[in-house]
Amino acid sequence: MLSSRSLLQWVRRPVLGPSRGGLFEHGMGAYERGEYLEAVRCWKLALEAGEAEAAYRIGRLYVKGEGVVRSVPDAAIWYERAARLGHVDAQFQLGLIFLQGEKPLLGPHRHETWRQSSAIRLGDKASNIHQLVFPHGTSVERNVDAAFHWISAAADKGKAEAQTVLGNMYSEGLGCEKNLQIALAWYGVAAEQNCAAAEFALGDIHFQGKGVPVDFEQAAVWYRKAAEQDHVRAQVALAFMNLKGTGMPENPAEAARLFQGAAMHDDIIALYNIGLLRLKGHGVAKDIDKAETALRKAARKDYFPAIQALAEFYSHGGGFAPDLREAAVWYEKAAERDDVQAQFFMGRFYAMGTGVGPNIRQAAKWFERAARNGHATAAFNIAIFYLNGSGVERDVDRAIEWFERASEGGIRAAQLQLGKLYSAGNGVPRDQKLAREWLGKAANGGDPDAQTAYALFLLRQDGSAEQLEQAKALLVEAAEADHAPAAFQLGVLHMGKFGGETDIAAAVPWFARAAGAGHVDAQYTLALLHLDPGSGMSDAKAAASWMTKAAHAGHAGAQFQLAVLYCTGAGLAQDVAQGVRWYEAAAQQGHRIAQFNLAVMLGKGQGCEVDLGKAVEWFEKAARQDVAEAQIALGDALMSGSGVTKDQDAAVQWYRRAAGHNHEGARHRLNAIGVTTVDG
Repeated sequence: MLSSRSLLQWVRRPVLGPSRGGLFEHGMGAYERGEYLEAVRCWKLALEAGEAEAAYRIGRLYVKGEGVVRSVPDAAIWYERAARLGHVDAQFQLGLIFLQGEKPLLGPHRHETWRQSSAIRLGDKASNIHQLVFPHGTSVERNVDAAFHWISAAADKGKAEAQTVLGNMYSEGLGCEKNLQIALAWYGVAAEQNCAAAEFALGDIHFQGKGVPVDFEQAAVWYRKAAEQDHVRAQVALAFMNLKGTGMPENPAEAARLFQGAAMHDDIIALYNIGLLRLKGHGVAKDIDKAETALRKAARKDYFPAIQALAEFYSHGGGFAPDLREAAVWYEKAAERDDVQAQFFMGRFYAMGTGVGPNIRQAAKWFERAARNGHATAAFNIAIFYLNGSGVERDVDRAIEWFERASEGGIRAAQLQLGKLYSAGNGVPRDQKLAREWLGKAANGGDPDAQTAYALFLLRQDGSAEQLEQAKALLVEAAEADHAPAAFQLGVLHMGKFGGETDIAAAVPWFARAAGAGHVDAQYTLALLHLDPGSGMSDAKAAASWMTKAAHAGHAGAQFQLAVLYCTGAGLAQDVAQGVRWYEAAAQQGHRIAQFNLAVMLGKGQGCEVDLGKAVEWFEKAARQDVAEAQIALGDALMSGSGVTKDQDAAVQWYRRAAGHNHEGARHRLNAIGVTTVDG
């Protein structure tokens, strides 16, 4: 591989071979044998004899990097020499170089990288080396005037490709005044030579109505001529016309055929569309595997719609089970391309561990990016993250900003959150005016949860009778929409919690409505009313039924009461073992009386095997929650060493705690062992 200067020295060597008349042919023979330097030497001398083709051939060597370092600027020099001698192809190629310009090569030869590395290694001497290797530089500035000059010269001599490009230049006003009529004329001249690019251009002109009336039928004629010559863009354009019935009857089968033809040339638009058609079986046999292959090829070429389609394809499946891992790969690619919906999906994927490992920080990142792009639900989600400090540092101010953005996007839950924040003063100063404003906005949207929250806000303000009626109306509207929490609060309202007289008869239907919808607190409240002899609706069986439902739903109070019912046989068959199980369920949730009762039963072996060690453990849990009887029992166990290591000092401490609750038994025990009690 030689530089231009080295090549010049080689060329100047004496010619020992053919006569000057056969120099060009001798160079062609050397080229075909791969003897590029010999070819250049002969062609250089042939050029001195006026052979324009020789200069053109040397230019091509520089373009291809055959025997020399690839250099478009050097190619342009040789093309220009041939062009000035009237060589049509050289004129056209030179025009294209000026039309497109040439930046420093970043491909396999990496001119710019080489220049930078040599400058580091050689310092000031590097510029001399750069000049030797690339005497004409490593780039060509775009010059539309020069491009127009040389392409016009080639077009005037009948080169169809040049005529087509010249038509493009007149169509866009590059290097000349924009003139659609002249463009049309040049396209027509080139099309007469069966130039596919010109035929395609004429199809575009008639399709878009550029200088002529829009004529889809004529556009189809020209597109078809070009497509028959395997012009890929024409095949794609004609395929769309067949698919949509533009200027012709709809013909999905012909569209599929044309897309498939263009896809064989790896055209990304064709690959994408034949993939979609094969997915649906539209105009072509349904074939999931071939569809996936086509979409994947287009996606790997970074075609954004194909990336989106693959993500949807793997996410939802199509005659096969979804592949969420693969879906996540393509959604993330789309998200990185700033697709807002994909960013939201990636936030959700990382938050839930769908298709990817759960990663709350990544979830926060993608939700925030989607939110910044205007996704309202993502804005609500990132607001929750900032409010709770999930995946980000807790920042209530930023949470409020995102809640407000989500609210602007129509997310009523964001307005509700804002109202609750200002009402409770959670991380911000309490502001009842702002709370009322946001809760009112949320409720006005008709959301039952927001209506319930706003009603409770009004009820807690100790307002007027008018405010009370407004709250009641909101709760009724929400309850009529089958919102169980609203029905429960209506029951609470009629029980006199927010003022007014207690009206059990009016409360019970609302409690029953909420309980029937699965509201656990309503089930528990209804059970208690059925247990209360003073309620006027005492019914042990009904109480046991509702208590059982609430207990199975995890309500600790209901679990405790159900244990009592089993132990006493009230409303259901007595079953002490079942009572023990429900005491334990409530005790595990921290219910202190259940902990004490469970300890007693374990100590006595009621409904279970005697287990003094476990009994002591539960006594201690209840004792730590200031159940005085548990403190006494724990002290007794420590004094006697029953189920635990004997420890009088520890026992005294528990007796003292019980005595502090004015428990007489604790005082007697302390007096019996000679320890002075301390009041309070």
